[in-house]
Amino acid sequence: MAGNTSLEDVDEVVHEPSEEFVESTNVYEFMQEYGIDDYEELIERTTTELEGVPESGVDWFWDELVDYLDLEFYEEYDEVRDDSEGPQFTDWYPGGELNIAHNAADRHAAVDEERRNKVATIWEGEDGEIREITYHELHRQSNQVANALEARGIETGDTVGLYMPMVPEVVSILYGCFKVGAIAVPIFSGFGVDAAATRIADAECSVLFTGDGFYRRGDPVYLKGAADEAIEEAGYVEETIVFDRLGSEATREQKSEHEIPWTDDRDEWWADAVETADDAYDSKSLDSSQESMLLYSSGTTGKPKGIVHTHAGVQVQCAKEVYFGMDLEPSDRFFWVSDIGWMMGPWTLIGTHSFGGTVFMYEGAPDYPEPDRFWEMIDRHKLTQFGISPTAIRALRKHGDDWLEGHDLSSLRLLGSTGEPWDPESWRWFYENVGGGEAPIINISGGTEICGCFLMPMPTEPLKPCTLGGPGLGMDIDIVDREGNSVKEDNERGYLVARDSCPSMTKSLWSGDERYLNEYWSTFEDMWNHGDWAQKDDDGFWFLHGRADDALNVAGRKVGPAEVEGALIDHEAVNQAAAIGAPDDTTGTAVVTYVILEDGVEESDDLRDELRGQVGEELGKPFRPREVLFVDEFPKTQSGKIIRRAIEATYTGEDLGDMSSIENPEALEELEDAR
Repeated sequence: MAGNTSLEDVDEVVHEPSEEFVESTNVYEFMQEYGIDDYEELIERTTTELEGVPESGVDWFWDELVDYLDLEFYEEYDEVRDDSEGPQFTDWYPGGELNIAHNAADRHAAVDEERRNKVATIWEGEDGEIREITYHELHRQSNQVANALEARGIETGDTVGLYMPMVPEVVSILYGCFKVGAIAVPIFSGFGVDAAATRIADAECSVLFTGDGFYRRGDPVYLKGAADEAIEEAGYVEETIVFDRLGSEATREQKSEHEIPWTDDRDEWWADAVETADDAYDSKSLDSSQESMLLYSSGTTGKPKGIVHTHAGVQVQCAKEVYFGMDLEPSDRFFWVSDIGWMMGPWTLIGTHSFGGTVFMYEGAPDYPEPDRFWEMIDRHKLTQFGISPTAIRALRKHGDDWLEGHDLSSLRLLGSTGEPWDPESWRWFYENVGGGEAPIINISGGTEICGCFLMPMPTEPLKPCTLGGPGLGMDIDIVDREGNSVKEDNERGYLVARDSCPSMTKSLWSGDERYLNEYWSTFEDMWNHGDWAQKDDDGFWFLHGRADDALNVAGRKVGPAEVEGALIDHEAVNQAAAIGAPDDTTGTAVVTYVILEDGVEESDDLRDELRGQVGEELGKPFRPREVLFVDEFPKTQSGKIIRRAIEATYTGEDLGDMSSIENPEALEELEDAR
């Protein structure tokens, strides 16, 4: 994974928001309301109970936020939280009742004609098809989904699988599940049979929504067959509702060569199951702690983790971050590149729709039919926020600046990124070429476990390349040493932790409390260990340096893979890099690196020596790579993260483990043939 380089490489403040921009933001308005002067005071007021300041502290902030953002509860909560069982099992908004679907869909459809007819979702298919869904249509279709679910016996607390292509109907399915109190289980459409089966079996879904398929790089990808095999492997599924994206309903009747598999007593077309259902439904009033979603995170080993989210937690966190961090305005068109199966999919939808905003969705590949597909869509739809992974930007940057020419990107107000550390060159390219040197990059880090962000710069703040700004509002985040003490010096590297709970923090893991406590709460007493290396510089800017548990121990000295990768990326010949640890008879562990070169650069032994020397010069001779191997691509997730453990397992010959998140399995063969 391409990682951050040293702080010296990112020490220059590149982005300084204008006074006019600052004063136009939602977070500035909030600060004015409560007499808050600067970012440091903002974080302190929203995380710490200050003596003599009644409007301060976590409880004040998360309580005030509900009214400030106009989030509606059917029944008022008794208190903000009950943490009598410790931060690990905090009960947020106890006594309250609400429903995400009410805030995200119902109330907008009921307000007035203008709001009802506002576009909730703009969708573009890879083939160029465009559909716009109004709040009235979203509300009506979500009601139909809710009625279809109840007709199939789904009740509050039951699980419903979404193994769906990225079509507008996934929004109605998600909200329809929320309406009846069902637990939505989004499953990435790119998953293979085993990965989908694991999640269906673990969640015990009795109803599964799927599609006949979708388009990827101009070709149909047939999803229904994989869904059938997954059901066969997993069991539990009694009803399958199939959305017709590719026109398979007609071809089935014509006995086409592309006829998809069908089980008459289990499968039903979307048109028959949902579109014929009643379009009136009153969303259920649900307890704040009622489960809303079961999101799966692939662990480095073992079974994927089922992360349990609630209605109140996800509602408040997603709304807060999209409103303040991404500065959502009524006229905005919000696009974050994600599948509904990844956290950023529901985060975008719930956060934007809570304010009656417009979400843009895209079905296909980022460079199809040409590398300017994103730039073309930003121009055509006048998109205002654009979120993407650093790896995806590195890939698009590699195609050259020419593809940006002729596309008007001036509608963009904010850029976003998540998933992994940046390298300074790619960050600057994104900022200058896509954002026009004006749009701030809201680089965020949190995770599926909180359906939100621990670190998130506010749009009012200056930025250095690659920075994550600092803690998000209401997030009590710290950097600690091995003993759990706050690091004493600026620039000292340590572990990223949360010293307190937040409303959207997973209430446990689906498999039970033992794994939950072991994964997140066992390293430090009463602190959530997120597993990342973090660092704050002299000016207060926060940076991440990859996973702390990935540290390479070479002859008793430790280095993070991201540091090695950063040293390699500093070389003008290197586009991307990945570093792993391999067994070594002399040092215990040796550094092995894989490198993707820039276009036109020739592979040679001399270049290998140069790269080894550069790492040794920057990090010390013990960390000089034992091997430098050249490849053309790395295995990645759909969100653009490089799967380093797949690289390590391929090199050592060990079992690959859970590869369910891989977007390009052919890259594994590429690793085996590394040069």
